[in-house]
Amino acid sequence: INRAPAKVQSALLEVMQERQVTIAGETHRVPRPFLVMATQNPIETEGTYPLPEAQVDRFMMKVLVDYPTDDEEFVIVQRVIGEKLEAAPVATIEQLAALQAQSRQVYVDPSLIQYAVKLISATRNPEKFGLKDTRRFITFGASPRATIGLAEGARALAMLRGRAYVLPEDMSDLVPDVLRHRVTLSYEGLSEGLTPDLLIEKIMRAVPAPPRPLEHDKLVA
Repeated sequence: INRAPAKVQSALLEVMQERQVTIAGETHRVPRPFLVMATQNPIETEGTYPLPEAQVDRFMMKVLVDYPTDDEEFVIVQRVIGEKLEAAPVATIEQLAALQAQSRQVYVDPSLIQYAVKLISATRNPEKFGLKDTRRFITFGASPRATIGLAEGARALAMLRGRAYVLPEDMSDLVPDVLRHRVTLSYEGLSEGLTPDLLIEKIMRAVPAPPRPLEHDKLVA
């Protein structure tokens, strides 16, 4: 995505927020469900364009993809040099929309929503949570979209794990992915060699997750 020129990024910004794109004065609605998946090369800066914060904030998650394992790389090579494989669909658009609607029925306890709010608040005002020294390393904290992303993502993860309610680990497992692209480091933080992930880990230690509900432990027992 950081190789896309400004006009392309402007079109992406519109479609990610408004679910429509305007070309030559004509507006086109995109089908639902709709999502944007993008890759960003963190190594090369030659020929790349800066991403506006408003656009980056509209991505629900930023997932880090490391080098493949030896076994994974072996399979990759086999697939490239072998016979062409035909990909088969595993779900229809209608089924995907139904799953989205089902995930929004997953229960999120108010204590977990409060946990998400505190985590996001700690990225903006870390001194409120005993992280006074961290304040100088952060220029901008996360927006309310991060709080919504944590709650919605935790719902979907809980459903994938076979539950109709969210547990603290469903939310805490997603915190780095939801926050790492929304926490902007200051020049001082960059000069210290810090990364958003290190600061997020520090914030998670300072903001404890709520306890599991007793009903869940009884059910598991």
